[in-house]
Amino acid sequence: MKKILVLAIAALISLSSKADTLKPFVSDGCSAFPDGTLEQNELWLSCCHQHDYDYWKGGTYQDRLESDKALESCVAKVGEPEIALLMLAGVRIGGTPFLPTKFRWGYGWPYPRLYGKLTESELEQVKNLTGQSSSATEKQGQKM
Repeated sequence: MKKILVLAIAALISLSSKADTLKPFVSDGCSAFPDGTLEQNELWLSCCHQHDYDYWKGGTYQDRLESDKALESCVAKVGEPEIALLMLAGVRIGGTPFLPTKFRWGYGWPYPRLYGKLTESELEQVKNLTGQSSSATEKQGQKM
């Protein structure tokens, strides 16, 4: 029993030492979903790219909800309201931070990364990795 406890504590220490390092932003487009129609194969790709950015940096539950609704709105604005609803359902189910997927909420951070407001040092990492201005990063921090 003591060995299990020691191993569990060691694992937690190991996780916490890596937990504050954000990986560079990468987008896989619309993940496991098409980036557009057969005729316009990148019709809503820009919507997914912004959504991926939001998911990469993570944040609060409310931030995720707003990001998912923004994706729905963006896809609907390109003329695909039915697809937008389907995508919304998919990201609400599949984007949970509780699963170790490459497209989960907060995927830029080591797993597990749950919901929570980004700290000042985390916002600084976002800024450094994306080249955002300080004011843009601060506004995102205030949103969370």
